[in-house]
Amino acid sequence: MQFPITIGLILVLSALGLTYEIAAGRVLAPFFGTSLLTWTAVIATILAGFSLGSALGGLVAERESHAAARTVRKALVATAILMALSPTVLGLIYAWGARETAGMLLAVILAFFPASVLVSFPSPFLAKLAVDARPGREGSSLGLVLAAGSLGAIVGAILAGFVALPLIGSVATFAGCGAVALLCVLLVKGKPPHACDTKAEKVDQSTSTGSKISMGVAALAVATGFGGGSVCRYESGLSCIDVVRQSNVVYLYSDRTPQAAEPTNAARDLVMPYAQWIWARLERDLGPVPSVLFIGGGGYTLPARLLETRPLARAIAVEIDPLVTRVAGLHLPRAATMIEKTGYDASDDPENGNDRGRLGIVHADGRVFLNQTEQRFDAVVMDAFSSGSVPAHLATLETYERLREIADGPIYVNLIDSPDGPLVRGVHAILSDLYPHVETIQGPISFRGRGNVLLAASRTPLAPLDALPDGYKKMRITPARAFTDDRGWVGHR
Repeated sequence: MQFPITIGLILVLSALGLTYEIAAGRVLAPFFGTSLLTWTAVIATILAGFSLGSALGGLVAERESHAAARTVRKALVATAILMALSPTVLGLIYAWGARETAGMLLAVILAFFPASVLVSFPSPFLAKLAVDARPGREGSSLGLVLAAGSLGAIVGAILAGFVALPLIGSVATFAGCGAVALLCVLLVKGKPPHACDTKAEKVDQSTSTGSKISMGVAALAVATGFGGGSVCRYESGLSCIDVVRQSNVVYLYSDRTPQAAEPTNAARDLVMPYAQWIWARLERDLGPVPSVLFIGGGGYTLPARLLETRPLARAIAVEIDPLVTRVAGLHLPRAATMIEKTGYDASDDPENGNDRGRLGIVHADGRVFLNQTEQRFDAVVMDAFSSGSVPAHLATLETYERLREIADGPIYVNLIDSPDGPLVRGVHAILSDLYPHVETIQGPISFRGRGNVLLAASRTPLAPLDALPDGYKKMRITPARAFTDDRGWVGHR
């Protein structure tokens, strides 16, 4: 093998490893959510695989070159198969009952650890060939090996986050990783055995048929990955969205968590109870010409209802993922109508709405928008979710201090947590520090022990509502430490 080929393979395999790692974190979200815990588990597991693979590969690299190359090729074929089938393995483990933190850890180890071991297995052999290829220049050769590994990791991270996952989705990204691993097999070669080494020749002949079969199996696994479709109906680098019709209602799910719902008939009632309560508060607390900020567009249910019932109202909806807006426009009739009639792009100039444009849509992270906006609002609805939980950076004291600066009226917050759980206690502590009047209600609890918890905070007393949604009740929250940017929410455990 020529020196440039060995360096190129090291770069490609490093890129492959990082792409696989980031794709693992993304594909895990529809099953176990996205949080500090899930990403920690993925990163720790795959790095452990890289370490073990490098150690085992180092032992193989000490063998005779031809035999070592044969073993490396087998490892790459196995890598291709395991990478392409990783989403399938994850889905099976989840279907067999893996849940909560323990189930998530088991799923991560079984689905992603084996391939992470094998993808790093060839690196010591390739590094040895690169150093041996330039006698007397071992130092610079080793430096280039290390540089290629680091550069490959950078390329893999960029490729996964900016190209593969947003454009083709996680399942196809895994299949693509398998295809690249399979192509690398064709480039790995060792020094041919000595002409008198008949034993090596016999081994080569006996393994050629097996190699062809294993390559065929790997190619089939990769093709199955490409043809297997996505883990959800619509997928971007941020969201995995499904749309489900039940009777006269369309439900929008993001990472298998209900995001929005809308009736398809003439009924005007809001479907989801948490939205009913927030709307009841908006209707009671705001005047006829309100300006409301919605952090988290979701199905645009509440902005649409606000603008329907108050012809002079204005709203800004901040939604991080354009795909969510597009799916809402395709499948939620009222949201689609309101977006078409009154929606405008408020990303560059939030105040550029006209008589027609009353719904400003900003595709950005909610915290980034809050840091940059100079607008003022009469109320704010915090309804941003990443999988089944609030993004940690939107549940901090600093976030709500900024909200208090730009909002003259109440703040309404939707959370999903256990009764008096850590997320609820932390956010309640924030609101209690900033506002004299805080109201909290809790919805029905699911089989996982969590449900919607809704909070309203105001500078002035909150007028009582005539009724609460079915199954909802007021609750008291245990005092706790307020989350901050430095010590914040880490996710459900």
